[in-house]
Amino acid sequence: MVMGQTQTIRKEETTANEPVNIGDRAIDNLRFIRETMERSTVFTSVPGYGGILMGATALVAAYIANTQATIRNWLIVWLTEAVLAFSIGLLAMWQKTKLSKTSLLSNPARKLLMNSLPPMLCGIFITLGLWRFGHFEMMVPVWIICYGAAVVCGGAFSVRAVPAMGWFFIALGALAFFLPVGYGNTMMGLSFGVTQMVFGLIIGRKFGG
Repeated sequence: MVMGQTQTIRKEETTANEPVNIGDRAIDNLRFIRETMERSTVFTSVPGYGGILMGATALVAAYIANTQATIRNWLIVWLTEAVLAFSIGLLAMWQKTKLSKTSLLSNPARKLLMNSLPPMLCGIFITLGLWRFGHFEMMVPVWIICYGAAVVCGGAFSVRAVPAMGWFFIALGALAFFLPVGYGNTMMGLSFGVTQMVFGLIIGRKFGG
């Protein structure tokens, strides 16, 4: 029994005294450096000029929505605009990643998208609830605030102008709660239109498109 324990101790001492594989140590160091860089890297491929186009379509939608006589048609206009703006933003982001030789599958990009998703889903679910109970007048501030929250959350992994835009949306959405119902399309145009275009211009000029 003593001899067995002695052999085990000698094996452990031999293993402990073995030289460290330099190749393994280098791989571990490179992995650590890569993970650290990914955590500290911001996603700069947020589309600036694409945001300007999104804002322009929102202004057109605000004008069209203001001419609608029924809630149903008004809602169709803004839902169509939401799909159009999302498509423009995604296409513009993809194009910008190609020009900057980055990827939409990079760690910072995934963090931006995943952190933007919960507020967006909340906006969808709240909209369904408001539609069910007929509180259509509350949709405008909810849309603006939820979009702003999504931009702030996702913008934590992007340039400073992105979360700043999100906070501006949240402020406009809060203001929309205290305005008469007739200002709904105006607030939508001011937020999704003018604000998106102004910050899109800032991002486009300072961060390459």
